[in-house]
Amino acid sequence: MEEGFNINNIDITNEDVVVTFTPSSRVRNYSYRIIKNNSYGEFVNIDNNEKIDIKLSDTGTYKIEITTYNYYGVSDVILSGNYVIDKDAPVLNINTKTFKIKKGNSLNFMDGVSASDAVDGDLTNFITTNIDEINLNSTGVKTLKYSVSDKAGNVVTSVAYITVKPDNTNLIRIGQISISFITILLIILLFKYIRSVMLERRFSKYTINSVKNKSISLLDNLYIQYKKFIEHFSKMLSKSSFLLKRAHKYSKYNDAFDLKDDDNMKFMANKIVLGIVYLAIIASLRLLQSEVIGILEILIAFIIGFYVLDIIYIYKYSNYRKKIENDLLQAIIVMNNSFKAGNSITQSIEMVSLELDGPIAKEFKKISLELSLGLDLELAFKRFSDRVKIEEAVYLTSSLSTLNRTGGNIIKVFNTVEKALYNRKKLKVELKALTGSSRLIMYILAILPPGFVLLINTINNEYFLPLFNNPLGITLIGIILLFYIMYIFIVRKIMEIRM
Repeated sequence: MEEGFNINNIDITNEDVVVTFTPSSRVRNYSYRIIKNNSYGEFVNIDNNEKIDIKLSDTGTYKIEITTYNYYGVSDVILSGNYVIDKDAPVLNINTKTFKIKKGNSLNFMDGVSASDAVDGDLTNFITTNIDEINLNSTGVKTLKYSVSDKAGNVVTSVAYITVKPDNTNLIRIGQISISFITILLIILLFKYIRSVMLERRFSKYTINSVKNKSISLLDNLYIQYKKFIEHFSKMLSKSSFLLKRAHKYSKYNDAFDLKDDDNMKFMANKIVLGIVYLAIIASLRLLQSEVIGILEILIAFIIGFYVLDIIYIYKYSNYRKKIENDLLQAIIVMNNSFKAGNSITQSIEMVSLELDGPIAKEFKKISLELSLGLDLELAFKRFSDRVKIEEAVYLTSSLSTLNRTGGNIIKVFNTVEKALYNRKKLKVELKALTGSSRLIMYILAILPPGFVLLINTINNEYFLPLFNNPLGITLIGIILLFYIMYIFIVRKIMEIRM
């Protein structure tokens, strides 16, 4: 039996090393210890002369020291060679994760790229990429892979993204020149206007103004011209049946904002103009950044501008309905007092339109007008309920409809309606106070996700780029948005209390 180690030396490896020590027949017992990075471990005693497997698994430089004892008690020290284990991957540093170049241009992809290893030191010169496989003459997002390995075979990879854009240098220059020309023209016009105002002020002390001054300011003139343009534009749009149907959906705002039916198409025309204006602003900013706006950016910019007016109108219409909801109880109290004074329903409705003000007075004036034109009481209040779409109006309409069909004491009925709506309003106020903290938490939780995304994007605008440059990332964004919308919907339904 040959005494010694089956492996006496290993330069470097990234795998576990099993060293087998075989003692000779003259050895009665022995002990061993592991020396790792020049640090001596504890002795392990072996009471026989059987061979033993010693496993080395962690990163480091090892030696094994064996002390053998023969039958006469004489000791002998056997020292192995070096076993170098390196399981730690190199560190690959890439400063730029996203590159933007124009089609056909070259790319300095190694700028700011370095690699190092704890055992092998600097490995920057050994970094490999797939740049030869990337076609920089075609537009789109390309994936640039960096890779480096150490002597032990540990490999680390990292990814950067190259956005190859079309070379629109001439188009950008034309756009920039156009913007500069328009800006200079506007400045010249502004200076001319300021000069004319200064001259007018200088000579005004020597002139006598006529009693009827028909001159209008520049802003008023621009507003008049814009109204004329919108009027002509809306007539052009009205030839489209699709746009006519879309415009008809905004008729619910007519009562809230004193609009006419033909104003709905003007509203649609204003939405389209705002969409185009917002698109022009974004396109101009892109041109100033020497970039051409993309198709997706065009759609997003136009949609944002197109729906700005909707947000304003929805907010105002919501306030309009809330005012009616808050003032409806006062209207019922006025009607009830009028009934007690011996007035009819028609007189009581007219009394509400005279005594109160705001949206509720306007709605009751409309009801009074419809009754004077011959509409049935039940139909007039049903139209009122359909317009405002609040539960109190439905309750009042149902009570009047029942009273109109079956008859009865109108004062008692309205006393009941007044008491029921008062208790309902009181309960709503109490519930709003009790659920105030919960609603605040709901709003905070709803704002936090987009707030954090905006904050992170402000700190590092390249943080989310891998999501947008990868089909899987776009899918994940869609799933996240779906879950976020579901979360908002479910929480609102939980917080909603129907009475």
